[in-house]
Amino acid sequence: MNGGDGPSSYARNSSYQRGAIDAAEALLKKEIHKRLDFTNHTFSSFTIADFGCSSGPNTLLAVDIIIQALLHKFSSSTANVKTPEFQVFFNDLSHTDFNALFSLLSPQSQRPYFLAGVPGSFYGNLFPKASLNLAYSSCALCWLSDVPPELSDTTSPAYNGGRIHYTGASEEVAQAYSRQFKKDVKSFLVARSRELAEDGLMALIVPGVPDGFLDSQASTGSEFDLVGSCLMDMAREGRIKEEDVDSFNLPIYYTTPKELEDIIRSNGELKIEKMGTLDGVDAHGTMPGLESRVLYLRAVLERLIRIHFGHQILDEVFDRYSLKLARSSFFLYPRTHKSIMIFTLLTRLRYI
Repeated sequence: MNGGDGPSSYARNSSYQRGAIDAAEALLKKEIHKRLDFTNHTFSSFTIADFGCSSGPNTLLAVDIIIQALLHKFSSSTANVKTPEFQVFFNDLSHTDFNALFSLLSPQSQRPYFLAGVPGSFYGNLFPKASLNLAYSSCALCWLSDVPPELSDTTSPAYNGGRIHYTGASEEVAQAYSRQFKKDVKSFLVARSRELAEDGLMALIVPGVPDGFLDSQASTGSEFDLVGSCLMDMAREGRIKEEDVDSFNLPIYYTTPKELEDIIRSNGELKIEKMGTLDGVDAHGTMPGLESRVLYLRAVLERLIRIHFGHQILDEVFDRYSLKLARSSFFLYPRTHKSIMIFTLLTRLRYI
């Protein structure tokens, strides 16, 4: 994600991701109030972590919603439970612009929680055992820990030359992405199972596609295809090397509700309390204009393209993308292309 507060920054171009948080607000508050268990628990402090927070204001909105729900739960409890102090950890990869994030914070005297940044991959352990009371992640688990290596292996059936994603590619390519996603999410769940306290809660918002949906009908995947075609056009024109395009694949995967549910159930230490698709999350509704749609994708992909191809091609790639996007079916006829947000609320089972 692009840091800072510039025209193509994530902070300015993440309205779609914010739409998912807005859509989940009522459900998140309801589930926290319903599921948070005070039985045999006393809290001197209550610890929250946002995994994959990125650098924009969305994580602060999510934390505010969670804190509001917790304050209401503690203040309305009939168990005479004292409201604890709240500690919030913001986690993302080390290259995340934490300074840009922290610059958005209100002063400590006006903020009902303490905070710290925790750089590192959420596919491994980041906190001590049983130290978290509530874990949260939104629009982050679609990012793989790495690109499946067979995609760049010319001897593999999953070789993905000429493409940058699995949409529209062979079944072997899609299966390679799916295997990597399952491996990563299992690692994520194992790590959070260790870090969550008994009866701790975890709320996940995961971008995906409906069960049985064709990859070609997912608007985000189609956007990746357009970016890939722009890169291939530039390769044919000699602007970049074709082998560089062949070795470039996006580490992004969109799961289905069934696939995600099966992975969670295989964990054995987390119980699914609530799972469903969020209503009212619409990419076209939050980004109706061509420019906003281009900047949204640039905020997401620019860093990856810059690292692989160099910064010199960035403006040209997204200028070409803008021209193709304006003629694309998923922009002109958005109702024919769908992506979804999967909401899942989990509780940590008792330690044995």
